[in-house]
Amino acid sequence: MTSAEIRPLLDDCVHCGFCLTTCPTYRLWDAEPDSPRGRILLMDLVERGELALTDTVVEHWDNCLGCLACVTSCPSGVQYGRLIEHTRAMVEREHRRGLADRARRAALFAVLPHHRRLRPAAYALALRLPAPRLAPRLTLRGIRERPPTRTQAAGTRRLRVVMLLGCVQRAFFGDVNAATARVLAAFGCDVLAPTDQGCCGALELHAGRAAAEGRRKALLDRLAASGADRIVVNSAGCGSAMKDADHPAARRVRDVHEILAELGPPPGLHALPLRVAYHDACHLAHGQGVRDEPRALLRAIPELELLEVPDADICCGSAGVYNLLRRDAAAELGRQKAAAISALQPDVIAAANPGCLIQITAHLPKRVETVHPVQLLDRALRG
Repeated sequence: MTSAEIRPLLDDCVHCGFCLTTCPTYRLWDAEPDSPRGRILLMDLVERGELALTDTVVEHWDNCLGCLACVTSCPSGVQYGRLIEHTRAMVEREHRRGLADRARRAALFAVLPHHRRLRPAAYALALRLPAPRLAPRLTLRGIRERPPTRTQAAGTRRLRVVMLLGCVQRAFFGDVNAATARVLAAFGCDVLAPTDQGCCGALELHAGRAAAEGRRKALLDRLAASGADRIVVNSAGCGSAMKDADHPAARRVRDVHEILAELGPPPGLHALPLRVAYHDACHLAHGQGVRDEPRALLRAIPELELLEVPDADICCGSAGVYNLLRRDAAAELGRQKAAAISALQPDVIAAANPGCLIQITAHLPKRVETVHPVQLLDRALRG
């Protein structure tokens, strides 16, 4: 965005403070520069040339999780998501980070947008080789399972959809993609899952990296070429990035829960007598406004008890690569979220974003099964 484009967005903020109680870092540190309105003030001063782009200023922006809870709570309609994306891109262009920080970021982004480069790590984790705390708990079956390139609708076809396979999802959680295809088919969708699709650029977009836009455009070009009625996404961060793209196909992007809610529950759901804690992924609840649909679908499963997590709007600390770059803050948020969920004594934790499930699992005091909501629907359909 140009200075002329960014100025109205900055001026929308009236510094009322409604965002403060929903901002995870303000809640952690009670520091104005680490609140949304404080960060916007820093953006404003830098934009006006009244403040230099120093390490300290950049650190306050780096501390932001980009969870967008402030967008939900703002009465003035401030587009904080656009502001922080613009600011982070500016930082990457104009600010020289320290050597260690540059090396860490370069290493992460040399791997994360490439599902084939992630797969060896997935197999190592499934084989229980030594792993860091934030490593997901994987099974060989879960990694190897993947949807067919085409899954035919059960009964009358109601929609033709093409599915994003993702990077982390594709490498680590192939069983989630396979369950997504089966559930969509049960709801009356022909499901296309082309294997020659790339990364959506969400993680790089979140970090201000220039490669993000090219990846996002190439992916939407490829998925749009399928001619499907909808582009379906089962990972919250990816869906948010794709919906926000300046691309004709962006208006066809839907989260999987939106499509399932549109089509309505199929007959014959088997009972699942489970206590399920549903975690709102930030880029699903705040970024896309999808809150009711996952809950309604889970409540449709007989004997399933849906548990609401206290402080549901507060981020778990995953936030793209935040838990890899700002480890202390992310760990504290992860502990808080895991404690709130554990107090409910659930049998299962459900969330629609792989990063959230990895982060929450890492901080649980005892092991609880973590799943994507479509996996529960898949179980209920298959009995």
